[in-house]
Amino acid sequence: MGTETPKTVIITGVTRGLGEALANRFIDAGHTVWGCGRSQSAIQALKARWGAPHCFESVDVSKGDQVQNWLDPLLKQLVAPDLLLNNAGVINGNAPLWEISEDEFAHVLEVHLKGSANLIRVVVPSMISRGSGVIVNFSSTWGRSVSPEVAPYCAAKWGIEGMTRSLAQELPRGLSAVSLNPGVIDTEMLRSCLPGMAQACIKPGQWSQGMVDFLLQLGPEQNGKALTAPCFPFPKGDGLNDQTASINYL
Repeated sequence: MGTETPKTVIITGVTRGLGEALANRFIDAGHTVWGCGRSQSAIQALKARWGAPHCFESVDVSKGDQVQNWLDPLLKQLVAPDLLLNNAGVINGNAPLWEISEDEFAHVLEVHLKGSANLIRVVVPSMISRGSGVIVNFSSTWGRSVSPEVAPYCAAKWGIEGMTRSLAQELPRGLSAVSLNPGVIDTEMLRSCLPGMAQACIKPGQWSQGMVDFLLQLGPEQNGKALTAPCFPFPKGDGLNDQTASINYL
């Protein structure tokens, strides 16, 4: 996928952090963004800032009916989006697993795993009909390693890795699904679990600087790969053809 013509990009979790930074970058680069998040006030602010053809709605991605009600009318207007970024996420409060309630555990898994599956269920058939499209399921360092007191989040992100690889084997020629570890970024989520570390990390606005070009380069040749956001500016060899690309946060 190149950047010669405008693309349509779906981004979940668009009201803060990485999702908000990506939405702004894609729009500034001339692409169309359909974004969702749970904060109605933040969605209204995005609507006020960015008019048509962009579309922002308050949606709980863990609710399949909400996802379908949001996207079905949009998909009737367009054959298919070029890029689906399953970015929405939550994290549990720091605690050992046996102290985390059933509801909190379920909520983390539902947003990450069920939420991503809900988007895939609605969007991928349109990509198959067109014969092209890329699905990027956001993973984490904790989708490839573990730490104490974040067991539900680790379970969700390890699940994202497995679900993505399975999906990649199911997709027809022309489509691609990858998992993406964005790296360690100073977001509200990171501050909730590692406050001392977060402030020393790269900010979402900085992180997003080269991500539009990186994401729009993804295609069938990357299908099934577990990628990591690259350094910016791009080093020689952007890592797209490697299993992972290196990252330098500071």
